[in-house]
Amino acid sequence: MELIDKIQEAIQSYPQIDAASVAEKTAKIVDKSSENAVQDVYKLLLSCLDLTTLSVTDTEEKVAGMAQKVNNFKSKYPELPNVGAICVYPAMVAAVRENLKASGVDIASVTGGFPASQTFIEVKVAETSLAVLDGADELDMVLGVGEFLSGNYEKVFEDISEIKAACGASKLKVILETGALVKPESIYIASILALEAGADFIKTSTGKEVTAATVEAAYVMTLAIKAFEEKSGRKVGFKPAGGISNTEEALKYYTIVKENLGEAWLNNGLFRIGASRLANDLMKSLGEEAYF
Repeated sequence: MELIDKIQEAIQSYPQIDAASVAEKTAKIVDKSSENAVQDVYKLLLSCLDLTTLSVTDTEEKVAGMAQKVNNFKSKYPELPNVGAICVYPAMVAAVRENLKASGVDIASVTGGFPASQTFIEVKVAETSLAVLDGADELDMVLGVGEFLSGNYEKVFEDISEIKAACGASKLKVILETGALVKPESIYIASILALEAGADFIKTSTGKEVTAATVEAAYVMTLAIKAFEEKSGRKVGFKPAGGISNTEEALKYYTIVKENLGEAWLNNGLFRIGASRLANDLMKSLGEEAYF
């Protein structure tokens, strides 16, 4: 059987979604988010943060300073959990590795021609391999959105599979760029492709597009994750990213994960948030001063 036939067969094995009711069903779940506005949830959200800098002005000194803040966090706030990871460009991974001393905090790197994925697969694989060699525990790649929208699912699948192989023991997060996919059906199929190709996480957005994370996209992606877990027995993580700048917004994504995936996903091994601006708002919600 050809690869494209296997991919189509896999897609057809998933339950259909009711795209017309996504907004309504999402709104019902989000309405429950105020019930989760408690200190323990704020602490969990803090532990799920990927503290990120992806700027053209990044330097080794800047990311070393970020790592030092993370190192000092527990001595300043012993009752609070540290962030889940520091996420940087590939060229900055070594600087994080050299300076990060805090236990339990991973090093994440974007990869695969971030943020557009518009380069050669050989370059994507090489970039991933070099980031892993420099110490990246997690790699965040972007799905080939142009190829996906053109219906070239085989190319999308192969790219993810090859980059996953280059990750070795490190985790792969696949960014769908849901703002560009737009339709719930497209987001669902892209989620399935990423899951079937070996993703350890699926992520909403790069934060570089006008439309970043939305609760509707999160709802659809978590449905796909749950269906995949029921089908394969493998739990895959979920990461909303882009535009989530305050505690109120973060609680909406927490509630979607809680309602659609359950308590087993409410930890930083399976739930991350890519939103550095959120860190200080969570500190405020926890009754503390801005730190990050």
